Amino acid sequence: MEVRFFTRQQFNDNFGKEMVSANDVYERRRASGIDDYALATYDFDFISDSKTKLESLGRFLTDNYKFTINEVAKNAGHWVLRGDAVPFPVDKDNLMFWALDLNCKGYKFDCRLSGYGAMADASKQEFPDLHPSLEDRYFESAMEAYQNQNLGLAIIHFSTVIKINPRDPNAWYSRAIAKDELYTWKAARRDYDKAIELAPDFTDAIINRAANKDEAGEYSEAIEDYNRALELEPQNAMAYFNRGNSKLNNKDSAGACADWHKAKQLGAGYAQERIDRNCK
Repeated sequence: MEVRFFTRQQFNDNFGKEMVSANDVYERRRASGIDDYALATYDFDFISDSKTKLESLGRFLTDNYKFTINEVAKNAGHWVLRGDAVPFPVDKDNLMFWALDLNCKGYKFDCRLSGYGAMADASKQEFPDLHPSLEDRYFESAMEAYQNQNLGLAIIHFSTVIKINPRDPNAWYSRAIAKDELYTWKAARRDYDKAIELAPDFTDAIINRAANKDEAGEYSEAIEDYNRALELEPQNAMAYFNRGNSKLNNKDSAGACADWHKAKQLGAGYAQERIDRNCK
């Protein structure tokens, strides 16, 4: 059995505390006279019981996040990794998602985010350019960050797109996906809702919202969304497969099996595993 420095239980227990901590850091920044969406470069610390783990994390952050990483050093019984992030526009949500992402990446490498901060000078504030002509560029930057597993920066760039054009359903939908992957399901749900409000026939957003509802234990509500998706796209194999999962969770085995068989008929070969396990 693997012995971890940063255990799953600690990660789960500390997740909410990371949100509170990010809010405290944000409030101190606001108290110093810094406006929302002013750019900041945060330094950060990770700790672990292994120099090798921190070095691996450092390489990942250098390659995928373009962070500046210092040499790992021993301090007070732990190994410590320090570095500097790339600048990003700070508001309450942006800072929280940035910190949650680092917390998640630290857990992946068995390292714990132990602190972060930025210099604050209200007389020298700089802001990103929010000209409408830059909407596509920010969207592309968000997608690049997402592909590099940099969920925090992806969310920040999608938020900038939304600032420029709040009626772009793709930005709301894409930001929801990144929030879902950061375990912030309620925040993701609100973004899916907005995407669907703006584009009522947005099938992918409806299916993802249904999956979000299923994760929350709202099986009947998830099935309603899958029904809506199938009204829009009657040959959508994924919607049938996922609806089958929700029906099983909702104690409807017969309905689940019918949906998995339909998904397989439509080309979803992965449905066979569910059929073999659950259907006679």
